[in-house]
Amino acid sequence: MHVPDGFIPLWQCAVYFLIIIPFVYLSLRWAEKELDERKIPILGVLAAAIFAIQALNIPIPWGTSGHMVGAAMAAIIIGSPYAGILLLTLVLIVQGFVFGDGGITALGVNIFNMGVISSFVGYYSFKAIKSIKIKPMKDSNTHLMIAAFIGAWLAIFIPAIACAVELWLAGTFPLIQGLLLMGIYHAVIGIVAEGFITATVVVTIATYRSDIFSDKKDRTLDQAVSA
Repeated sequence: MHVPDGFIPLWQCAVYFLIIIPFVYLSLRWAEKELDERKIPILGVLAAAIFAIQALNIPIPWGTSGHMVGAAMAAIIIGSPYAGILLLTLVLIVQGFVFGDGGITALGVNIFNMGVISSFVGYYSFKAIKSIKIKPMKDSNTHLMIAAFIGAWLAIFIPAIACAVELWLAGTFPLIQGLLLMGIYHAVIGIVAEGFITATVVVTIATYRSDIFSDKKDRTLDQAVSA
């Protein structure tokens, strides 16, 4: 899903950088107010895990790639989409500047897709599904696992579709072929990797380390980033 340099015109790259600025700013404000000695270690572990899983790239024809993202997992565990945005921003900056994975000029679009879209879609999909009362799964690990799995699947599939549209808008690749290639690859990755791993990690942490699992606390944007 990393868009390389040269795939997006520079003026469009500038637009994506402008779009992500407020989200990155709000994620920094969130970190300033919400991170404490309990969350900082798990945030560091999640950052290392996301960096590692994104290194496993599956080539997709005509230049881009498919892989896990990890933003939904971070957002769900920490309890805010801004955690996912913050971590993905840091990971993508290191990947782009140090390892050449993704482009420098395309950094804005990559953060937008894998940080902003993935975090918000994954976290709020999880919250919405988790809030549905399903008997006899109410308050069970099965319900939690299903919510985390679907949230993580959507968190990789929707950004992949967005990436295909962005490449089409850039004149780089036809829309239908892009939707098919990016959609099918990431739909499969979302099932066999992103969804399964995220659901497993979320349920494990909720079961054995409920003290660091933030699902019970759902602070609003105003509470999290207000001055």
